Amino acid sequence: MSRVTKLQRLAATVLAAGFLAFGQARADEQYFPLQSYRVGPYAAGGTGFFGGFIDYVNLINIRDGGVNGVKLTWNECETQYEVERGVECYKRQKSHPGVAAWNPLSVGIAYAMIDDITEDKVPLITINHGRTASTDGRVFPYVFPLLLNPYSETSGIVNFIAGKLGGADNLRGKKLVVLYHGSPYGKETIPIYELLSRKFGFSVRQIEVPHPGNEQQSQWLSIRRIKPDYVVLRGWGVMNPVALKTAVKTGFPVDHIIGNVWSNSEEDVRPAGAAAKGYIAITTQASGAQYPVLQEIVKTVYGAGKGNLQDKNRIGSVYHNLGIVNGILNVEALRIAQRKFGHHTLTGDQVRWGFENLRLDEARVAVLGAKGLFHSINVSCSNHEGDGRVTFQQWDGAKWNVISDWISPDWALLRPIIENAAQQYATEKGIRPRDCAAEQKS
Repeated sequence: MSRVTKLQRLAATVLAAGFLAFGQARADEQYFPLQSYRVGPYAAGGTGFFGGFIDYVNLINIRDGGVNGVKLTWNECETQYEVERGVECYKRQKSHPGVAAWNPLSVGIAYAMIDDITEDKVPLITINHGRTASTDGRVFPYVFPLLLNPYSETSGIVNFIAGKLGGADNLRGKKLVVLYHGSPYGKETIPIYELLSRKFGFSVRQIEVPHPGNEQQSQWLSIRRIKPDYVVLRGWGVMNPVALKTAVKTGFPVDHIIGNVWSNSEEDVRPAGAAAKGYIAITTQASGAQYPVLQEIVKTVYGAGKGNLQDKNRIGSVYHNLGIVNGILNVEALRIAQRKFGHHTLTGDQVRWGFENLRLDEARVAVLGAKGLFHSINVSCSNHEGDGRVTFQQWDGAKWNVISDWISPDWALLRPIIENAAQQYATEKGIRPRDCAAEQKS
């Protein structure tokens, strides 16, 4: 055999071994493609949320060696919160082996992905946001608006205001203004506020603030003329501190402004300074770094120099903690799926099964080091959201303080609306809803 032929065979053997090793390395990895946004007007939310998610994934890898030996990997693709960029990131990342789930934290990007991820059979996680009808997993098998959807959030806010007034009967005759971000996210709750106003007898005016929301003088002058009892701030990014400062300038009491789940962070109130003191907002998870899982992240992840936040003062902030909770939910869904399908890289459809069986009661939440950080979650084939429990917090000028118990939405009212919207979508798309009872038996 010639020397050249020997070298060629040796090279082929080495190359084959390399491909085999590469394949084996991929076989014990689960990939999370992150359509993040760290620049632009919504960078505060993006850096906090995706930073928290990555911090939790790093904790699992460093402390536990992954999930049952399966290493968790990720890669970020910058979207600047723009739909077109988000779709480009999706197309760029979708072919990566072992994709577990998508977590874009953007209503617009999520809407644009629904058809494609359904075809790909990979879960789309829209924690605290997204298409309301996607709570119905019979029609949206791969979309999971975990913890809270826009309608259950709205119901929780109205229930909270009713409690402040002494009961639902006292809502009759009251005036409510909803100041909303001029985007698909902001407009999502327009119908449900109209419905609740008819049910409880209060009047509602819904006023749009064009993106990005740094000019609101005319909107708040209208609010001053309306003289509402409460204003619901359905904002995002720079819109929120501008709203608080403009409210004070026009004489509206800040403690009668109720922020929604994307108007509840430190980045929303600190830029407003003294104008934010007394402001109230809804939340699905508490702020603060006193929880065991946060302490472990500080010790294990940041102690190893692998923390994702540039500013360590943001550890335990609202957005950071939401990212950690989202990390917990993704990892636990993967862990649950592994019990059925094995301790190896899973397909997206197998991970979907894990999300549909994601049931974390308060005891399990405590084991995960998150007691008090969030309440619980109970996902099923027909309910891709969970229980929708929320609490409310008030800004004292330096920190958030929880001021309510956990409040549930009015599911008796909401579930028929969700199912009707899902059925309309199914009819439009030619989808045959799943039989969850039959699937459970199989």
